[in-house]
Amino acid sequence: QVQLLESGGGLVQAGGSLRLSCTASGRTFSSYTMGWFRQAPGKEREFVTGISWRGGSTAIADSVKGRFTISRDNAKNTVHLQMNNLKPEGTAVYYCAASTRRTVVVLTGAGSYDYWGQGTQVTVSS
Repeated sequence: QVQLLESGGGLVQAGGSLRLSCTASGRTFSSYTMGWFRQAPGKEREFVTGISWRGGSTAIADSVKGRFTISRDNAKNTVHLQMNNLKPEGTAVYYCAASTRRTVVVLTGAGSYDYWGQGTQVTVSS
C-alpha cells in the first residue's frame, strides 16, 4: 500500500506561481509512474501531467503546456508540480497519483493510476 500526501496548494492571483509537492510512503516509489490530476467544481477529473518511473519521459495536457513542469526526486520519494502563470480556470483540487504500470509512455487516464492522494486546493483569483 502506498500513501500519497500533497502539499503546497493555496490562493494565488492570476499570473502567479505555486509549487505542489507529493510525498509517497514506502520503498518502491522509484518504480511508480507519477501523475497530477485536477478536478474543478462540477467537472470531471482531468489529467494535468505525469512522469515515468525512471523520469525519462513526461506527458502534459495542452492546457498547461509551457506553464507547468513536473519533476521527481526518487531519493526523497517526492514529485513536484511547478505551476507558473496560473489562470483562474486552473482553480481546482489537485491530486497526486501513482501507477504501478511500467510503461514507456506516460498514461493519462485516471483509471491507469492505482493510488491517490487526498488532494490540495488551488484557487486562482482574477
